[in-house]
Amino acid sequence: MGDLYKRHRRECIAFIVLFALLSLYIATHPRGASTYVMTIWANQCLILALAAMAQFFVVLVRGIDLSVGAIMALTNCVASYLLDGSGFDLVYGSIAVILVGTLCGLLNGLIVVFGRIQPIIVTLATGSVFTGLALLLRPTPGGGINYDFADAMTLDIAGIPTAIIICTVLILAFWLPLRRSGLGRALYAIGSSEQAAFQSGISVNTVRIIAFALGGTFAGLAGSYFSYITATGDAGIAANFTLNSIAAVVLGGVALSGGVGTLIGALLGACILKTISSLMFFSGLPALAQPLIEGVVLAAAIAVGSAEVLRVKNRLHVFDR
Repeated sequence: MGDLYKRHRRECIAFIVLFALLSLYIATHPRGASTYVMTIWANQCLILALAAMAQFFVVLVRGIDLSVGAIMALTNCVASYLLDGSGFDLVYGSIAVILVGTLCGLLNGLIVVFGRIQPIIVTLATGSVFTGLALLLRPTPGGGINYDFADAMTLDIAGIPTAIIICTVLILAFWLPLRRSGLGRALYAIGSSEQAAFQSGISVNTVRIIAFALGGTFAGLAGSYFSYITATGDAGIAANFTLNSIAAVVLGGVALSGGVGTLIGALLGACILKTISSLMFFSGLPALAQPLIEGVVLAAAIAVGSAEVLRVKNRLHVFDR
């Protein structure tokens, strides 16, 4: 048990914090731990969790993706055109929306790898392009999503919020197999030491491009889920989710220096952030004070992550000398 805790110490700490905050939120909420309350909470958490998962793959290979929110906005606007039908139209439309996100992430990866430009610069530029495309599609919020489909994705099944079921499926069917696969080990190897990964025979460029493509895929999933909840397309959602996705991965124990952390940690960090926001809503704080406190939490989370990056760089600098 001790070894298990040491290996997953960051995720355990994040889980304990989330459990305490969620318990306080349930105790504060007028309707308690009802299915309705937990479903609303889970839906809000899942949107940010998917955005944090998108950020996670890029951070894992020592990058930062400032286009996560923009890809969400673009896919959300695309969804408002493609997910208003029924039957197979919804299936094909859902696949197309996620594919748009994947292609955006792939473009980021190709430019970073073959252009040899820092990810933060590339994604800042492409994020502006993706936001512009979203605005071309939806200059003002509009469009629609099939309500039956949206309800199926955002309500509950036998009292269990669908969002929690989706998270469970992602962890069991996607993350655990990927973590144990050659690709998963390669992602961690590159984040830990790109030179050592290259010398061990890993195709660094290919794996890095895949990491960005996976980030785009999960940003597309986040944009899709945002569509299910709002039943509309909105190009103005980009900035908020980009910053929150970075803060969420840090709160979940993912190191901005790369090579450390898990998808589960990113999920927990997102839930922590959303639970803090929900607590403030029911705490009686003045509405004008809530953005201030949220900003302080976000700034503190990112500062902690940045400080860790500086510590790693300083250790490497001393070692090189």
